[in-house]
Order: sequence, then C-alpha cells, then structure tokens
Amino acid sequence: MLVLVVALVVRLAAAGIWQRHIAGDGQFVFGDSLSYWQLGQHLAERQPYRYGNAFVFRTPGYPLLLAGMFKVVGSDADFLWGRALGACCGTAAVGLVYALASRLFDPTTACAASVAAAVYPGAIASSIFILSEAPFCPLMLAQLWLLVVALHSRTTTSGTVFALLAGAAAGAATLARPSWLLFTPLVAALMLLCPTTAGRGSRWWAPAAMLLGLVVVLTPWWLRNVRLSGHFIATTLQVGESMFDGLNPQADGGSDLPAVNVFKQQLRGQLGPQVVADGYEEGVASAVELEYRTDRALGTAAIDWAAAHPRRVLELAGVKLLRMWSPWPNEPSFRRWPIALVVAATYLPVMLAACAGAWMYTRRGLPYALLWLPAVYFTALHVVFVSSIRYRDPAMLALIVLAAGAALGRGRHAIGRTCDGATPIAEGGV
Repeated sequence: MLVLVVALVVRLAAAGIWQRHIAGDGQFVFGDSLSYWQLGQHLAERQPYRYGNAFVFRTPGYPLLLAGMFKVVGSDADFLWGRALGACCGTAAVGLVYALASRLFDPTTACAASVAAAVYPGAIASSIFILSEAPFCPLMLAQLWLLVVALHSRTTTSGTVFALLAGAAAGAATLARPSWLLFTPLVAALMLLCPTTAGRGSRWWAPAAMLLGLVVVLTPWWLRNVRLSGHFIATTLQVGESMFDGLNPQADGGSDLPAVNVFKQQLRGQLGPQVVADGYEEGVASAVELEYRTDRALGTAAIDWAAAHPRRVLELAGVKLLRMWSPWPNEPSFRRWPIALVVAATYLPVMLAACAGAWMYTRRGLPYALLWLPAVYFTALHVVFVSSIRYRDPAMLALIVLAAGAALGRGRHAIGRTCDGATPIAEGGV
C-alpha cells in the first residue's frame, strides 16, 4: 500500500509539473491527445462519435474512460483532470506489476518490482500525457496476470474461466490501443504449440476461451463499424495511414504526419468523386466510405512502395529498432542532458537484468515468456510502422518484473513441459 501511495503521489506531482511548466497554457504536446479529449467529450455529451469528418478514427476505450471523468467533473474540465485520471491508471499498473510478480516470484521480488515500476520515468510519463498508454498499461498487465493464473490452474474449469477473463482484458486493451489486437492470437498459438497448463487443464480449451473473451468484448465495436460503413473494420481506419507514415519515400523511422496529411488530402480529393458516383448520399455513409477507401489506398501505397524498395525497408527497420530501444530520447526537445541521463540510467539496468531473467526463466514455460513477449511483439510492429521510445514503455513494465526476478527472485511455478520437451528446471534452480 505504501508503494501504491508513493506511485500515485509521484504521478500527480509529475502531472502538475508537466501541466504548469512544460505543456504551457494547457496545450497538448502530443497531437493524439486532442482527439482522445474531444471524443471523450462527445461521448459524455451524447454527440456522434466522430473526430472532424472521421467516424472510425479511434477505438473507444480511452475516450470512454475520459467520458466517465467528464460526467463527474464536467465537459469543460481542465486538462489536469485527465492527467490525474492517468495517474490513477498508472498506479493501478504498479499494483498489477506486484500481482504479476507475486505469482511468478517471491514476495520480496514482487515488492522490488512494484517499487521499480512506481519510480520508472517511462511509466510515470505514460501515465500523465493524456494518451492511450495510460489505460492500456494496466489492462495489458491484467491480461498477463490472468493468463498466468490460468496457466497455473489445476483444473480445466478454473483455467478456462481465467483464460476467458484474460481474453476480455485483451479486448479492453485493444479498444484502448488497437495495435494490441494480434497479441492474443499469438499467445493462443503458443499455448497450443507449447503445452504449459497444469493438472487437468485442457490443451485447447484455455486458448479457445481466451479468444472468445477477446471477440465478445470487440463485437459491439465491430457491429457499429459494419452498420456505419458496410465493411468489417477490426480496429480503426488509421492502419493504412500509420503504415504509410512508416513506409514512404520520405520515411526516416519517426512520424511525419504533416507530409502524410498532404498525400492523404490529395488522395481524398481523387476518391471523393468516386464515392459520390457509387451512389452514396452526402452524410455519414459517404464520409465513412471515403474514410475507408482513403485508409485502404494509403495502405496499398505503403505496401507497393515497400515491395519496390526492399533494401530501404530493411534500412528503415534497423533505424526503427534503434529508435525504439534507444537508451535516450529520440526527440531533440527531450534530449537535454538531465532528461537523457535519467532515462539512460534507469533504462539500461532494467534491460540488462531483464535479458538475464529471460535467460534464467524462459525454459520454465510460457508464464515466464509472457514477461518478454510484449517487447518482442511491439518491436515486430514498430519496425514496420513508425518507432519511438514511447512505444516500448508498456512492455517495460513486464520487463521490470523479469528484471526483478533475475536480481532477487526465484520462479515459483515450473509447470508443464518446455517447448523442446525437456524437464522443467527444479524449484529454486537456475
């Protein structure tokens, strides 16, 4: 409880400092923040869920959370309220770090992991920026924790129930951060290929239940998108734009939305008459159809360019990899030596210990591999899309658990078989 209090106080203090001395005049530093804020206001005021002329621009997870806040404090709330809400989400993430570490390691290790998560600069920053990372981090950790509980269950029933809950948490996490969509099918495949459930747990019921939980949570969003557009849209109509941002003739590994928007507007000008000619009346239907076609055209343009320039794609992948796992910030405004020193001094020890933890514990089965899988997953995504150290911060929370385990703990549960069929390491062994 003391650690949670410290985590909340540190985040609230950071929110106040950022709001007053860095953000300036209450403005958003990140462009994404404004879209989340306005969509939350629309939901609170029961207005159409749209951002400008875009109806499938953002998944509704974070805006729904903000809408609840607006219902309490009013739609004209100061931005500091949103940062305080993020601080609460970040504190919940610290608590879930403790819960996850306590399932895999001893109480001392769990306490150390939660302390590290409470003061880790990336975790603090992701809590206060009014970005989707704030709710995503606790939801991601909740999914991992529920999965570990499911994998450690001694009966098929309990394993299936916890796997279903893990899938539901995955659905909520995907509604907060759409890029998480494919992580759950990846884990389900690993559960089938590498049996790690204990006791009478079924080899296929648990992954099936997890996927069912994911589908149940996402179905209302899918139905809404089909009703508006006539197309199945798994997450948003920003996938093509995001891909083009990372794969185009001017791409340098980072985001360049102004340049992308110029091409996007030209494309919409070409597609607009086609939408009307296809019989769509002016209004929501034609706007969503134009949004849909623009997204698909941007994605096609990115793929075509990548196919024509494979060498440059590989070069960009290397640049993006370095940007994501850089010891210091990529953005010049954050490269001032005090900030860079703090980031490097906290990031490097965690990464070194996490790598040692992966070597020590992964052979004990999927529950321990879950601690580094988010890092691998996000890396695979962002060597294609744009990259920044921002995108590693959620994965760092799971790596902190692994790092604490390497430094202090002993894995509690060596269950099932390893992927190569070897006998799991004995309790307390390395």
